[in-house]
Amino acid sequence: MDKILEGLVSSSHPLPLKRVIVRRVVESAETPLSQAQCRAMFALSTRLVLQGPDPFQRQVGRQVLEAYGRYHRSEFEAFFNRGLVLGLLQRGYGELSNRDPAILDYIQAGLRLIMSCPSVLELFELLQVEALRLVCERPAPPLCARLCQLLGDFPQCLPRGRKLSLAFCQQLVRSIAHFQSQGSREAELRLYVSQVTQVSGLLRSVWKAEPDTLLPSLQELFAVISAADTSFEPSVALASVVQHIPLQMITVLIRSLTTDPNVKDASMTQALCRMIDWLSWPLAQHVETWVIALLKGLAAVQKFTILIDVTLLKIELVFNRLWFPLVRPGALAVLSHMLLSFQHSPEAFHLIVPHVVSLVHSFKRDGLPSSTAFLMQLTELIHCMMYHYSGFPELYEPILEAVKDMPKPTEEKIKLILSQSAWTSQSSSLPSCLSRLSGKSETGKTGLINLGNTCYMNSVIQALFMATDFRRHVLSLNLNGCNSLMRKLQHLFAFLAHTQREAYAPRIFFEASRPPWFTPRSQQDCSEYLRFLLDRLHEEERTLKALSSAKTSESIMNEESPTQEAVHKAQVFAEAACMGSEERTLIEKMFGGKLKTTICCLNCKSMSQKEEAFTDLSLAFCPPTSLGNVGLKCMERSEVKDGCVVQTNTLATSPAGETPLNNLEVNGGCDTIMNEGTMKDFSTEPNSENTPNSELNKVQDNRDMSQRLVGKNTLSVTDLLNYFLAPEILSGDNKYYCEKCASLQNAEKTMQIIEEPEYLILTLLRFSYDPKCHIRRKILDNVSLPLVLELPPSGADEVTCPQLVPYVLSSVVVHSGVSSESGHYYSYARNVTGSGPSGLCHPSTALSLVSPQDKLLTEEKWFLFNDSRVTFTSFQSVQKITSRFPKDTAYVLFYKKQNSTCGLNASSANGLWINGDPPLQKDLMDAITKDNKLYLQEQELSARTQALQAASASCSFRPNGFDDNDPPGSCGPAGGGGGGGFSTVGRLVF
Repeated sequence: MDKILEGLVSSSHPLPLKRVIVRRVVESAETPLSQAQCRAMFALSTRLVLQGPDPFQRQVGRQVLEAYGRYHRSEFEAFFNRGLVLGLLQRGYGELSNRDPAILDYIQAGLRLIMSCPSVLELFELLQVEALRLVCERPAPPLCARLCQLLGDFPQCLPRGRKLSLAFCQQLVRSIAHFQSQGSREAELRLYVSQVTQVSGLLRSVWKAEPDTLLPSLQELFAVISAADTSFEPSVALASVVQHIPLQMITVLIRSLTTDPNVKDASMTQALCRMIDWLSWPLAQHVETWVIALLKGLAAVQKFTILIDVTLLKIELVFNRLWFPLVRPGALAVLSHMLLSFQHSPEAFHLIVPHVVSLVHSFKRDGLPSSTAFLMQLTELIHCMMYHYSGFPELYEPILEAVKDMPKPTEEKIKLILSQSAWTSQSSSLPSCLSRLSGKSETGKTGLINLGNTCYMNSVIQALFMATDFRRHVLSLNLNGCNSLMRKLQHLFAFLAHTQREAYAPRIFFEASRPPWFTPRSQQDCSEYLRFLLDRLHEEERTLKALSSAKTSESIMNEESPTQEAVHKAQVFAEAACMGSEERTLIEKMFGGKLKTTICCLNCKSMSQKEEAFTDLSLAFCPPTSLGNVGLKCMERSEVKDGCVVQTNTLATSPAGETPLNNLEVNGGCDTIMNEGTMKDFSTEPNSENTPNSELNKVQDNRDMSQRLVGKNTLSVTDLLNYFLAPEILSGDNKYYCEKCASLQNAEKTMQIIEEPEYLILTLLRFSYDPKCHIRRKILDNVSLPLVLELPPSGADEVTCPQLVPYVLSSVVVHSGVSSESGHYYSYARNVTGSGPSGLCHPSTALSLVSPQDKLLTEEKWFLFNDSRVTFTSFQSVQKITSRFPKDTAYVLFYKKQNSTCGLNASSANGLWINGDPPLQKDLMDAITKDNKLYLQEQELSARTQALQAASASCSFRPNGFDDNDPPGSCGPAGGGGGGGFSTVGRLVF
């Protein structure tokens, strides 16, 4: 029969005839045969199975082997013995290599035939050893997959015992790391993926049967991907292993991995980069989950250097994976986390910006529902990034055009997404004996470090910073190459807006802006500092403009003598000092207003008028005991120094015909107080014919009102402003010299704001001079702060139904203490939402408020800036601060005019300045980026000790608004007051 079979396979008979002969040979297996005949048939069928030149002969060999082995089992058991199997596995068969998958095919067929024979146990023991040896030799994917199939069908052949099982799993991981696809055509790639899936599936079975092998296998996996050997690049096929790791292990494994002192930064960086490469492996599940978990774990232990390096190295690769539908979900998840966490610099986002438009157009052309859904997610992500890094119109305009028909997330949603993702705003997601990250507070605002009793400066700077229009103007100035105080303020504002630090130390600005008469490291008056600062900025800008004008004439002066040149420069400076309103400085534009003072002689009715410029108004308190005695406000000549009752601080030379731009204060004589929440125009028309009787009637009316308000406990800012603008009788020692009468006469003085500033700064004169004790006492009276303040109209002729100018409270600087020489300053500020600042318009333009007071109360956020500490608060907390803490009183108020619509807009015409602030100059952005990276490194270094301590308590991975019940606190150096399938080859990615 063996000769018939051998002749059959080598003959040229037609195929149908051959099949008939094969069937008769198979049927002959049922007849009794001698041992020699059976052995000959087994040898022949083995040769056909292993060396058959064509599929037909190999199929004939398998059929005959199985037929004769089934009916002559004892003979086959003697033939298929340990020696044959060992020889096949170690030496091969004839010219067939021992690493040919056909060897394993034959052995698996033989095992099935002798499963009920006792000798199979000996073969199982042999195969347990040989299987381990084989994986140690790093078999190619076809052979490894065939071995895993054999071991899956016969788990008795798996290495037994903990030591051998661990070694087998670890070596199998190593083998997968060496896998490489042998072709690039779709069929070849499909086969490769199925082979890898077969191998990783066996590994999962072993982990399930032997749980103790899981962690060592993962340690081996990390050892492979963290190796720094550049001559060997682990295969992305390792991604197929990750999908079999139980997700419940993420927390313990990531904590162990990120806190193990034996894991060096270079190894972690290498491992993370390679894990990100795994996103290209099709059908692998949970890869993105593990990558994101590791990124978060590294952020939790503040290893920011690794995160920065990995993000910049791999962000473009991750983005490119979005082109392939099979891996798109995982790639988008990782891309989103990378971009939203990398918030200290636009560098990572700008690496992918050039590729966004083409991908968006591809999604749109695709037209599939899945592509549309992904496009919506990508669009939301891009909007978040452009919001966070506004000011790059040349980069963002093509993207905005490409996604203009896609839904845009709301500003609130964008802020929520950004606030939840930044490294320095995350807390550890691991059960933490690790410290919470100490980046920016949950408010997103940056505090100012107290440099030693510098709270007076910090509170003022925060109020100016929160004056949105002023901040945007300062940030938009082109001050390259300039070492001015304004440049230092721009630098400070830029860091307050963009630093990742919780608090910034303003040392350079403090040294440049501190008044020379201020004693270092001692408490000073914040209003005095504010006046000095605005004065310096104003004068500096005028000087720089003069210098600029001088430079334009430099060529003319080249041939002049030194004397002529000096004369010419003096003329330039003189011309600059007389600039008109069109050449106003930034301080004048933002804080400058004008008052008109009219004095009417009560004897001859002659009038004199003059206009005065101001940057802040100081509102005096009147002694309550005088309310019932005097009607009109009385001017006294008592002189008080340093911010008390009388003070005028000249800011700069004003235009011709005007008095200097200054701070105007009123003497603290007697009160006439109007009803709270109202404003009354006290101006007298120039041609009015007031008789003494009418004047006495007016005095009597005001006295009656004063008497009605004697018992009033709480004044309001409106009351104090009414008192400031109320008519004053100049009499007694304060009589007015009338040129027409040529003698001292009683007179009436009235003041009117004829040009309203964009920001109205009001200082409450709480520090009065006590001549008896020769000290400055603090007036602790509670003053109600209206959210909306209305000024009388510009122009004295608007007597009937005047149109009031609305202002909304922007900031409040609070003084805590009983003396101007001690205590603590902190500030409240309102967050201006939306993108429509008031800008700079003609002061006569008066529009109604955009939103009523109740809407402002419910929608606007308030912050408390207390040196280093920044917290959320509310307007209600601002209002009740003095009633709850009697020594804490409002001192300096910033009100924002609500009637302007032109000027520097929050967003440019094409909508690119999404969050309102203008783009920073390159040198500023570079400085902030550098400092943010330095800060992250500092945080990482400070966290190392805690991370090492935490590692000792975990499994080792060794592969290789202040509280409303407490006052804000006191001042000091510490700061804060204590307080689809494979449809095309292109869809396969490796």
